Amino acid sequence: MRPLSLASLRLLLAASVLAGCQSTNSAPLPAASAAQATGVAIAAPIAQPPVSFPDWLSALRAEALAQGIRPATFDRAFANVRLKDRVIELDSSQPEFARQPWQYLDSAVNDVRVRQGRERLQQNAGLLGRVSQRSGVPAEILVAFWGIETDYGRETGGFSVIDALTTLAYQGRRAGYFRGELLAALKILDSGDIAPERMAGSWAGAMGMTQFMPTIFLKHAIDEDGDGKRDIWGSLPDVFGSTAKFVLANGWRTGERWGEEVALPRDFPWDQAELTITKPVSEWRRLGVRPLGGGELAGEDNAAVLLLAGAGGPVFLVRENFRAIMKYNPSTSYALAVALLADRMTGRPGVQGAWPRHEPALSKDERLELQQRLASMGFEPGNPDGIVGANTRNAVRRFQKSIGAVPDGFATKALLERLRQASTGGPAAG
Repeated sequence: MRPLSLASLRLLLAASVLAGCQSTNSAPLPAASAAQATGVAIAAPIAQPPVSFPDWLSALRAEALAQGIRPATFDRAFANVRLKDRVIELDSSQPEFARQPWQYLDSAVNDVRVRQGRERLQQNAGLLGRVSQRSGVPAEILVAFWGIETDYGRETGGFSVIDALTTLAYQGRRAGYFRGELLAALKILDSGDIAPERMAGSWAGAMGMTQFMPTIFLKHAIDEDGDGKRDIWGSLPDVFGSTAKFVLANGWRTGERWGEEVALPRDFPWDQAELTITKPVSEWRRLGVRPLGGGELAGEDNAAVLLLAGAGGPVFLVRENFRAIMKYNPSTSYALAVALLADRMTGRPGVQGAWPRHEPALSKDERLELQQRLASMGFEPGNPDGIVGANTRNAVRRFQKSIGAVPDGFATKALLERLRQASTGGPAAG
């Protein structure tokens, strides 16, 4: 998994589109002794860890050298390093989900991005054809990742990766994880693939046109253009070759589709509409699942029914390649955006079913209340955490069945109101 790219921040943290691209010009610490002792200009941290920054940096240098990183590489990387207040602010804010899937898809797969994607496909047809033929990953999927991750290279991030990862490794919430990413970034510098001054990325350290974390870079980045450097910042051959290698490693199946939009019968067993429940396509056919345009489902592989907006919204039958996309970013909305952008670039239609656009998103407090009320009534949503996962959806289904509603598991403000009524003895059924 390649966590915390710009697209991940838009989805998993519901941050603004450019949240990971904002740079911070922090002022040095007024305590000159720290800067003088290390030769490093550092900005005031929000919460000072127990170890001083010079001591921490000294220990990091020893660890890096023990892993084979050359002293000159380390010293150059940290010659002007700065701890960034903005990085800690972004890491600590954790904005709640406040967007419905269709709102994300409206912005991620708009007509302008589709048109520009088609232009990129044409402009790079020869290169994409070679990479796709060798890897088995379709050209449109590679361009779709490029478009969703960084808007075709326009939003790659404005932070120094070393500054960002140093800040998170020194005083972030997941210091151990980011220390590993920082050491991986130093190994990339030591290999000569990129200079520290060009190693830019998101506030969380995701880099290049398709936003690789440093550990993913070390595993999957390749020198497609043969110039001796793995340059995912400026070389489209390296970008496409590296992305194809990563997607293939995530389980992409050559020659297969990601899935399709489908229609469900009225008597569909709604508790089966979970991404964790897979069945052979033949079993979905037996249950009455049909392509949206009619006919029969093709293939005999395993698939799952994806329901993002309840019985009143579009329904998708997703296959193994959808899961391969999700291993790039573990969000169903993200994966659907990549899949739909690729489809539309090649002339296939976008979503045909109507989204329930009248349904506003539940706030975090409302999601917690939903879970707490479900629990108090014995519907077993699991531990209240404000995240509507499979346990909560199943609890919603049980409540919906109890009031005679379609048990699709879709948590809405109207459903929360009926829960309030039911839990206070009001009229919930009907």
